[in-house]
Parts: sequence; C-alpha cells; structure tokens
Amino acid sequence: LPSWVSSGALSASELESAMVNHCTTLLTHYKGDTYSFDIVNEPFNDDGTWRTDVFYNELNTTYVPTVLTAARAADPSTKLYINESNLEYASGKSASMLSLVESLLADDVPLDGIGFQGHSIVGQVPTSIQSQMEAFMALGIEVAITELDIRMTLPATEALYEQQKTDYQNVIAACQAVDGCVGVTIWDYTDKYSWVPSTFSGQGAACPWDSVSITTLAHTRMKSF
Repeated sequence: LPSWVSSGALSASELESAMVNHCTTLLTHYKGDTYSFDIVNEPFNDDGTWRTDVFYNELNTTYVPTVLTAARAADPSTKLYINESNLEYASGKSASMLSLVESLLADDVPLDGIGFQGHSIVGQVPTSIQSQMEAFMALGIEVAITELDIRMTLPATEALYEQQKTDYQNVIAACQAVDGCVGVTIWDYTDKYSWVPSTFSGQGAACPWDSVSITTLAHTRMKSF
C-alpha cells in the first residue's frame, strides 16, 4: 500500500473512496480479459480473528462487501475471489472464512471463489485439503489453489525431492478430485524467484523448477514431478 493509505491519515469515507476507486480503475482497465481477480487478500489471523490493517481499523468488516460489490460493478464478467493462507486444515481461520462466505452469500454480496494459498512444508502437507475445499464448494462457490509451494530445510537431498514430488502430486490430485477446484497456481515457478529463502531462514527449494535464470530455463531439467 502507498504510505498515504497505510498511514491511517485518511478518514473512513476517504479511505473507502480510494479503495473503491482503485478497484474500479483496475478491473475496468482489464474488463473482459481476466478469469478472476483476488479482491480481498488475507483478511484473517490464524486464530480466526480479523487481521488489523488500515481497512479493518477504519471500516471494520464492511470493507469486504463494499469492495466486492465495486468489483462486480466494474467487471461483471470476471470471477471474484477472497484469498487466504492456511485453509488446508480445520482451524479458527478456516471456520471464520466459512462463516464469512456464508454471510456474504446470504446478503447477496458477489463472491465466486476462495483461494487456498497452499504454502506447505515437505512431508507436512495437510491430508485434509480435499475435504476443506469440498466444505467451501458446498456453500455454492468454487475454489482454487492459488500460491502453491512446498519448501524444505536446506540442503536439498534426493530423499527430500522424492517426498516433495509426492507432496505436489497429492495436492494436485486433491484439486482434481473436487469438481469445484478450478486450478492450481505455483508461487513462483522457479526457486530463483521464490519468497521462501528470504522469509524462512535455512529453507527453500520450494518450487517445481530449480534456481535458474529465464534464459537457461529451457535448457535445464525440471525436478522429476
């Protein structure tokens, strides 16, 4: 966020206007060219409470239906998503997200899907991913895995790569088993650009391709997934 937004200097009405204007401008620019948009990102803490940011602090929970409604008006053809981490297992966060979806749909707020980010650890991928996706799909929306990576403690070994291979296959299979899971997005596609090493000290090798430049990507082997 630009500092003039994140600083909290705007009044509630000014912040809402800026939020709606940003969303409307962006979706109008790409109108008719996108499958879906992540309209609300990471609204909850892991315990299921609302994350405190400038939007929640000034507008409380109303920012969610407000921006979703603005997005639908800007481009009725694109699907609207809420994106969140750690939905792959039952928790306070996943329960709060289910409750939010139910309340939004009950109030006729436009919402088409939930993004499961899917940041996991080798050998610790939740086995409940499929059932969790089915729980959201049962509410009448679709789901997608939107930021999939599966990190390991370095140095990487062949044994870790083999387990990672199995983990990736299991996640993809879970999506394929759910009619309402529309796709998987890798985060990022090569370890060269992964966010993991700078966030989790001593961990990495989370993506399907090794750390190589774009110019040499075509000449290197993909990990055996």
